[in-house]
Amino acid sequence: MKNKTSKLLVIFSVLILVSLVASSQDVLSQSQKNFLWRVGSGTNTVYLMGSLHFFRKEIYPLNKRIENAFDQANILVVEANVNDITKIDIQKLVDSALYLDLETLEKHVSTETYELIKKELGRLGLPLEMINRQKPWFLALVLESLELLRLGFDPNYGIDKYFLSKAEGKKKILELESLDYQISLLSNFSDKDQELFLLYTLRDLNILEQELGRLTQAWISGDTKNMESILTRSISEDKGLSPIFEKLIYERNKKMVSKIEDFLRTKEIYFVIVGAGHLVGDQGVIEILKGKGYIVEQL
Repeated sequence: MKNKTSKLLVIFSVLILVSLVASSQDVLSQSQKNFLWRVGSGTNTVYLMGSLHFFRKEIYPLNKRIENAFDQANILVVEANVNDITKIDIQKLVDSALYLDLETLEKHVSTETYELIKKELGRLGLPLEMINRQKPWFLALVLESLELLRLGFDPNYGIDKYFLSKAEGKKKILELESLDYQISLLSNFSDKDQELFLLYTLRDLNILEQELGRLTQAWISGDTKNMESILTRSISEDKGLSPIFEKLIYERNKKMVSKIEDFLRTKEIYFVIVGAGHLVGDQGVIEILKGKGYIVEQL
C-alpha cells in the first residue's frame, strides 16, 4: 500500500510539474513583445503589424495577441494584395522589367556591378543569358526571391499572405499602395538608382544566410533595434546606397503614415500590415506616429 502511495505521489508531482511548465511557457509567450503595435487617436484604434514577406512554416501558429488583434479589426490593410495578381497589367510589367531590341543589362550598369552580378549568378548556378535582358530593379527582386527560396523561406508563409487568406470573404481588404504602384516606383528609377537598388540587394544577399536567423528572432521577439541594425547594415557600410534607401523606405513611410491617420479618423478598427523595415528607426512609421502625438503601444 505504501509503495502504491509513493508511485501515486510521484505521478501526481510529475503532472503538476508538466502543468506548471506549460503554464509558464504560455505566460512567457504572452508577455513577450511582438512586431505589433496598437495606435490610438483617442477615438479609434489601428493595429500595426510588421511583416516579413517570405517566412518559414515553423513560425506558425502566431502569438495569440497577434491573432486577437486581427480578430478585433473590421478591415485588413496590406501594402499590396498579393492574392489578387489579376490587377497586374502583364504587358506593362514585361515592358518595364525587360530591355527591348538590342538593349542589355550590361549596357546599363558599370563594369564593377556587372562583375558582381556574374559572381552571384555563378553562386546560384544560373546562366548569364537568362538575366541579360532584365532591368536592374527587376533582377534585384528575382535574385532576392531565389536566394530566400533556396534558404527555405517561402512567400506563401509570409505574414501578409497569411492574413490575406484569413480575411478573404470575412473582412474588407484595402491596399496602402498596390502592386502596380510598387512596380511603377521601381521601374521609374533612373539607371543610376536602379543600379544602386541592385547593388543594395547584392550586398544584402551576401549576408542573408547568416542574418536570417537573427532576423527571424528579432521579428518573433519584437526586437526593433536588432531588426533595424540588420536591415540597415548595407547602408551603414556603404553610405553611397543611402539615396535608394531614402526612396524605398523613408519617403514611403511618410505616405503610409498619412493613410494610417485617415484610418484613425474613422470608426472602423484597422489591422495594417507593412514590411517590418518600415516600422523601425527614427524615420520609421512608429516614431513618426509618436511624434504626431498618437498613443503607440507595442503589444
